[in-house]
Amino acid sequence: MTLDHRLLNLLVCPLCKGPLELWRDVENRPVELVCRADHLAYPVRDGIPQMLESEARPLADGERPTQVNV
Repeated sequence: MTLDHRLLNLLVCPLCKGPLELWRDVENRPVELVCRADHLAYPVRDGIPQMLESEARPLADGERPTQVNV
């Protein structure tokens, strides 16, 4: 399942309202929306972003995605 690019342009971090990056796995599937400012990664499950702070995981120092959707 893919995420609509129009949806991605509308989504912002629920904490800081900053931009999000879409991280993909090695098979080019969307896996997380990442807020660099807050160092949080929100999971994407079945093509649906889980935009709750309680669902987010903290990014490790220097963590990089396998692929980034630009």
